[in-house]
Amino acid sequence: MFLEYLIMTPILLFTLTIHEVSHGYVAYLLGDDTAKRAGRLTLNPLKHLDIIGLLMLFIIKIGWAKPVPINPNNFKNFKRDTALTAAAGPAANFILAIVFSIFFRIVMHYSGNIYTYNHSVLFQFLIKILYLTIFYNSALGLFNLIPFPPLDGSKILGGFLSDELYFKFTAQERNGMVIFMVLMGASYIFNLNILGSIIMPPLNFLMQLLTGINI
Repeated sequence: MFLEYLIMTPILLFTLTIHEVSHGYVAYLLGDDTAKRAGRLTLNPLKHLDIIGLLMLFIIKIGWAKPVPINPNNFKNFKRDTALTAAAGPAANFILAIVFSIFFRIVMHYSGNIYTYNHSVLFQFLIKILYLTIFYNSALGLFNLIPFPPLDGSKILGGFLSDELYFKFTAQERNGMVIFMVLMGASYIFNLNILGSIIMPPLNFLMQLLTGINI
C-alpha cells in the first residue's frame, strides 16, 4: 500500500498541475492575466495543491486541485474564451495520455529484451508509472468533460448556449458544487460509484485504445 501511494502521489500531482496550468495559460493567451499575477502559471505542484482534493483522490478516487483564478471579464469574447479556457485542462490531460502511451507501447514492445537481462523489477516499475500516468490523465480529462457545474464540461457546453441560457446555466454553479459533493459522499458511503459509472465505459475504451489493456 505504501509503495502504491509512493508511485501515485507524484503522478497525481503532475496530472493536476498540468491541468490547472493549462487553464491559466490559455486564459493568459486570451487576455486574462489573473492566473499569472497570482503566480499560478508555474509547474510547481505546491502552488496548485488542494489538500482535501488530493485526499479525496486517495480515498474515493475522485479529487481536484486548487482552481486557477480566471476573470472572464478580461476576455474579448466572454462565452467563447471561457469555453476555450475550460477545455484547455482536459485537452492537456488527453495530450499527456497520448504521449505517455507512445512510451508505454515502446517499453512493452521491448519487454522481452528487458526480461532477458533480468530487469523485470525495473520493467514492472516503469510500466506501472507509465500506465498510471495514462490512466489518471485519461480519467481526469473525461471526468472534467461531464457537463455539470462546476466541472469544465459545463463551461464548454456554455459556449454553445444562447446568452440567456448561458447565464441561467452558469448561475447554478454554486448549487452544482453542493450536488457534486453530495454525490461524491453518497458514492463513498453507500459504495454506489455514481460518478465512476459515468466515466468508466469511455475510460475503459480510451485505455484499451492507448495501452491495449482493459481496466
